[in-house]
Amino acid sequence: MAHKRIAIVGTMGVGKTTLARNLVERLNLNHVELDALYWQPNWIPMPAPLFREQVQNKICGSRWVIDGNYREVNDLVWQNADTVVWLDYSLELVMWQLSRRFLGNWLTQKELWNGNKESFYTHFCTKKSLFLKAKRTHIKYRQTYTEIMRKPEYAHITWLRFSKPADTKAWLNHLPMPRTHFVGLAQRMSFAI
Repeated sequence: MAHKRIAIVGTMGVGKTTLARNLVERLNLNHVELDALYWQPNWIPMPAPLFREQVQNKICGSRWVIDGNYREVNDLVWQNADTVVWLDYSLELVMWQLSRRFLGNWLTQKELWNGNKESFYTHFCTKKSLFLKAKRTHIKYRQTYTEIMRKPEYAHITWLRFSKPADTKAWLNHLPMPRTHFVGLAQRMSFAI
């Protein structure tokens, strides 16, 4: 089956954006990172009506991959998606990946979206902690997504649920390589002859 409109969901820190970037390269898709749309400067959330409008504009095309979990727009995304990839890794792995990502971003003061950066105080000393949210959503998503997969309005979707990174990687490796990869390979081979 051709995957042309893919939504990637899962707990924060699970690797949604990384997978999306790989799919962009392999399948020549447009990438929509929901966090980049939603979080405005100073971590101000975009108002729901405007967020929905922005997402609607992004999914009007025929080839895209969207990563993120926002209930405000899930219905829009899933009505138009042909595939939903659910990265349902263990909580231990999620926490490890989230810790690595957070520390790397915090130490380098990497800008995430719209001038926003990770805050040590916020994530370790407040109720807004990424780690607390990841724990809550990990349990919640298992229940919610299992129920949503059974809904008739989403029967058109191919649901792919991966419980280990190795399974995700195996699926990714079975997807076609981009045409430019073969052109480059052919050019390198012609020089070798």
